[in-house]
Amino acid sequence: MAGGKLSARQKMINLMYLVFIAMLALNMSKEVLSAFGLMNEKLTESNEATSERNDAFMQGLAEKVSEQPAKYQPLKAQADQINALANNFNSYLEGLKGQMTSTVDDPQDYEIMDKGDFLDEHFFIGDKLKPEGQEFMDQIATYRDGVVAVLNTNPDMAGIAKDVEKKFSTDPVTNRDGNKIDWLSYHYKGFPLVASLTKMTQLQADVKTTESEVLSSMLAGKLKVEASLTNFDAIVVPDKTAFFSGENFTGRIILGKNDKTLKADKVVINGTELSEESMQAGQTLLDFPAGPVGEREIQGEFQFKEGDSIISIPVKSTYAVVPKPNSATISADKMNVVYRGVTNPMTISFAGISDNNVSASAPGLSKGSGVGKYNMNPGTGRELTINVTGTLPNGDKVSDKATFRIKDIPKPTGTISGQDGIVKLPRNSVEIGTIGAMLDDFDFELPIQVTSFKFKVPGQPSVDVNGTKLNDQAKNALRKARRGDNVQIFDIKAQIRGNSSYKLKGVSAVIVEISN
Repeated sequence: MAGGKLSARQKMINLMYLVFIAMLALNMSKEVLSAFGLMNEKLTESNEATSERNDAFMQGLAEKVSEQPAKYQPLKAQADQINALANNFNSYLEGLKGQMTSTVDDPQDYEIMDKGDFLDEHFFIGDKLKPEGQEFMDQIATYRDGVVAVLNTNPDMAGIAKDVEKKFSTDPVTNRDGNKIDWLSYHYKGFPLVASLTKMTQLQADVKTTESEVLSSMLAGKLKVEASLTNFDAIVVPDKTAFFSGENFTGRIILGKNDKTLKADKVVINGTELSEESMQAGQTLLDFPAGPVGEREIQGEFQFKEGDSIISIPVKSTYAVVPKPNSATISADKMNVVYRGVTNPMTISFAGISDNNVSASAPGLSKGSGVGKYNMNPGTGRELTINVTGTLPNGDKVSDKATFRIKDIPKPTGTISGQDGIVKLPRNSVEIGTIGAMLDDFDFELPIQVTSFKFKVPGQPSVDVNGTKLNDQAKNALRKARRGDNVQIFDIKAQIRGNSSYKLKGVSAVIVEISN
């Protein structure tokens, strides 16, 4: 198109051709920008799906730890470290992408993301890194070195560790001209914003994919071992913990993993091969005579076909055979008597019979909270009888009874300031002291409230006092007492706090020697 003289028409054709080429170049640039944007969206969707799978994996691993902590806790600790490193790096990248897209009006319009000014100014100052650029490099190194350090503790992860070092390497890059260029400049300097944004999303994809590979590989060996029947244990599950003489032992044998689809090919118990009907999917039913009283053994083996091999799992367990009960256990939790005026806790049971099949009755007896627990509040009389009935598993009834003596609450002892009997106190201590009552050597904690008493000073008339402290009249009489005089506190009236209907026996008196 150059050289020689051209006509005006040819010049116009050439000019139009140049304009056409420029328009094609412009359109291609916009298409490339849009392609990067669409790739970024696809990577973002893929990252979300991978995150969901990784979260589900971590949740499943946590359940494994709760079931078998000794076996899975070390794996969980490594997985937690990998997950924490991934989350921290991903959060940093997400924040940086947010800063990048905030520079444009519409983050979905990729055709306007053709400039590289943001990262060029954010990461670089001339040919040197700014603190923000160094932080980006440090974030990559922290993630890479942290993951490699965790993986190096597990010999089976050596391959993944090398892949992580290579995938997240930040060593200088040799370009097509043979020149070495810093990694950050090579990948991010001068590129359109949408291209750098897509690279950031790809970094996030590499992080999430690495986490997924690591988590899957961690359990690969465990799952392979767990799938083998050589790791199953046979467990005997009796229908109850003890059996009566003359009964049949009933129960079942299950495998440790309790696989509902697994059925034994052959089961031998105590030298006898069980019938085909006994071997069901997920369990094997047992039904044979329990034997005489005492501890009995169950021995045998489970046999399964695994590939071309026969896997034999030993069975060994014990159970107890106890005599058929004919008496109940009835006891007062405090002593061999019950007291009127208080709630007496009692335990009533039948050996070998569950609590819901035991009933007890007596005047003042009520069911308490807990297995075999009752409360007794006796009324009048000197004795009471408790009748107990139990229902055996076969429906038979057994019964027993016990008789208890009923006693009144013993006579309380009067006190002043916590002291009883004959005490020596200064006048001032008597004046401000509190009159009380207590039960000596009584097994129940009863709150006793003094309501009134009489106060006597030698040579002075007795003073009636309501309450627990001296009134003014009593204090006046106390002031006339001399050193060495014995002041009497007697006819003390008291009642059980919260149960004023019960009449306590008379409270013993208190004698106080005035010491000054």
